Amino acid sequence: MQTPIPTNEEWAQRCQSDGEFMLAARYWNGGLRLSMGTTTLELPVLQGQPSATATLQDGVIELIADTQVWEKILAPVPERFHNDIMADVMQGKGMGRKADPAVFAQYFAAAARAIELLRPAIDVGEAMPHDLQPEGTFSAPVGRYVQLQLGGAKHRIYFEEAGSGIPILLQHTAGCHSSQWRHLFETPEITDRFRLIAYDLPYHGKSLPPVAEPWWHEQYLLHGEFLRSIPLALSRVLGLDRPIFIGCSVGGLLALDLAHKHADAFRAVISLEGALEIPGKLEHNSELWHPQVNNEYKARLMDALMSPTSPKRYRKETAYVYSCGWPPVCLGDLHYYLEEYDLTAVAGEIDTNRIGVHILSAEYDCSGTAELGRAAHEAIAGSTFQEMKNVGHFPMSENPQVFLQYLLPTLDQVAAA
Repeated sequence: MQTPIPTNEEWAQRCQSDGEFMLAARYWNGGLRLSMGTTTLELPVLQGQPSATATLQDGVIELIADTQVWEKILAPVPERFHNDIMADVMQGKGMGRKADPAVFAQYFAAAARAIELLRPAIDVGEAMPHDLQPEGTFSAPVGRYVQLQLGGAKHRIYFEEAGSGIPILLQHTAGCHSSQWRHLFETPEITDRFRLIAYDLPYHGKSLPPVAEPWWHEQYLLHGEFLRSIPLALSRVLGLDRPIFIGCSVGGLLALDLAHKHADAFRAVISLEGALEIPGKLEHNSELWHPQVNNEYKARLMDALMSPTSPKRYRKETAYVYSCGWPPVCLGDLHYYLEEYDLTAVAGEIDTNRIGVHILSAEYDCSGTAELGRAAHEAIAGSTFQEMKNVGHFPMSENPQVFLQYLLPTLDQVAAA
């Protein structure tokens, strides 16, 4: 091992003195066992307190990999797909786990933080200049509500806007809301030329459920026809002239879906973390809406999708937003993301003479990988593709400074076209 491995006692002391771990480990009776080839590291936890002398019994999370895999995970700056234990698991890079699924989800945040404490600490990173403005400074966006007829029901949709010029509709990721785009609103290079409009999907953020439907009687599942209708309806009622559409994750898939089915409604789409299809099954993500698992799991899981080089202050903010959502909504959005969406057989039908298609994929994204983004680009003649280095699944919120280096030239290209 290149990174020195502490003793069980030293590891317990690090965890005991770390506020993030102690909060995540509250009420835990169990612990963590790391099998590193021939080496085993154990962290018993009793009533949320790390103990190097107790014996591991029930409630244990065991993570198993060979020494080479652990060396990559514990590197000072881990490479893609080894930056988090779940990234490694999702990409099948050699990490195995033994744990009750509910216990794993309940204490994944504590386990992940305990492993982070085996690495050298990474700086939290600098704040964006607009986050350092003096008291009394107003942020750029102004929020409003608008009534939209969607799927046979009236929905009160919240959106924020700022800037003037070519309109841009901004679609957030699964289970999230429009605050992910807040840094773009504070970027004059964008708002001087573009009118930004970021909206919350129904059931997300400030867009409440429809009052005329008994929505509480059935499981929330996001369907493509309903999802596609939202930017179309919003564009119509706001009187937008062929706006640009930018979406990330679920929104990135939607961008390509709109390019295929509604090319004449938009002048261009920018697909962040887009693909022709995302591997996975909804049933393999059931812990996202488990009655014994709270939104803390959902929030910490997002760190697996982000780059370790992104400022920690903004990674944690991105994860925080996930903890605020209605519990069923993230899993329900994945119905479209994992089960329903598939353009593999029809991507070649997208006509980039009618609509510009630009795909930006992040280096550290272990879900909508750069390989999937490149494959989508290769299937869509006339599209453009870039891999964004040193960012993950949420580039606009986890590392806005790096993201703008890729977005601004793309917007220049769209505006010129």
